Amino acid sequence: MPATGFGALDGIRVIDLTLMLAGPFCTQMLADQGAEVIKVEPLEGDGTRRSGPFRPEDKLRAFGGYYASVNRNKRSIALDLKTKAGKEILLKLVDSADALVENYRAGVMDRLGLGYEVLAARNPRLVYAAIRGFGDPRTGESPYFDWPAFDVVAQAMGGIMQITGPDKDTPIKVGPGVGDLMPAAMCAFGISSAMLRAARTGKGQFVDVSMVDSILSLCERIMHQHSFQDAIPYPEGNRHPLIAPFGMFPAKDGWVTIAAHTDAWWGMLCKLIGRDDLIADARTHVAEARVANRDLVYGEVGKFTAQKTKAELLALLGGKLPFGPVYNVRDIVADPHFAARNMLVEVPHPGLDRTVSIAGVPVKMTDTPGKIARRAPLLGEDTDSILSELGCSAGDIQGFREAKAVG
Repeated sequence: MPATGFGALDGIRVIDLTLMLAGPFCTQMLADQGAEVIKVEPLEGDGTRRSGPFRPEDKLRAFGGYYASVNRNKRSIALDLKTKAGKEILLKLVDSADALVENYRAGVMDRLGLGYEVLAARNPRLVYAAIRGFGDPRTGESPYFDWPAFDVVAQAMGGIMQITGPDKDTPIKVGPGVGDLMPAAMCAFGISSAMLRAARTGKGQFVDVSMVDSILSLCERIMHQHSFQDAIPYPEGNRHPLIAPFGMFPAKDGWVTIAAHTDAWWGMLCKLIGRDDLIADARTHVAEARVANRDLVYGEVGKFTAQKTKAELLALLGGKLPFGPVYNVRDIVADPHFAARNMLVEVPHPGLDRTVSIAGVPVKMTDTPGKIARRAPLLGEDTDSILSELGCSAGDIQGFREAKAVG
């Protein structure tokens, strides 16, 4: 049954036609807040089911960590949308839906006869959302609208790679798939906004999110640097280009971050590390001087931090000024903050006699907190129950299976 009744979006039904990362993360954000998300998968399933990683003792291998981490709180129905019956089932789902989300290349849904205009004519209050590499022609026809794109393409063309790296000549891909995750969050925001309007007016609309556009919005600083300074920003390692110190420093056993860019924070840092002389030094005494003499600032602070462990620096600086050690995942698991915030959640996993850990819900609300109510679904785990809710008999469902329209 639907994993609803616990969040601000309780009572909302979302049809999820997405695959891979951007779309599934978007719909998971809605599901985490209580929406009933019905994941419509092809008969072979979302390809990420087979991507792993898998626990060594998992002999079932129904899905691995990738799929588990972005498809919790969802129901799964397997449909072949190229069949007449598969299309009819989707249309029946659309009749009761508040939103539909897909991340196919532009034109795919139209060629199936299931494009926005067709579905909106059937359900005028439907919010239809699409995540594509370069957007959809309905809102602005990019010369690249039909190009395929993944995270790495969005990072490259959206500008984030060109300001990330150890030096000005070496751009680097950001570790997490922000080229997928940023548009996912943007799309969840767009869907929520459009559904709010649809509730008032009875009219849905098309929500178009470009992966490349989303990354540019994340890199907003490069635009004002270019517009106001005629600059072309480049990677500056682990430092901020406009303020100092604001970045990463060496420790005996790793790295830490310090943000002491205001005069007040700088003065406090200097006192805590026993360098009152830097407060009065003309090269470092005010913010503008510290930016002009960044190498000096980072060098002098780094001399101190390199002599201490992360734990020693945490004890000295933690809570007194903006400071944080650079954590690996074991550090995260051990830190009481994440347990207190319910950000490490144990869920059952098919094929295992033990639970697995996934990241929790980051958006906290006092009255409707949202939660992880259900693990990611097996392929077609809810096909029969969803079809029954649509009024299909056992004979109908068997007929769909024989016709290979459902799985």
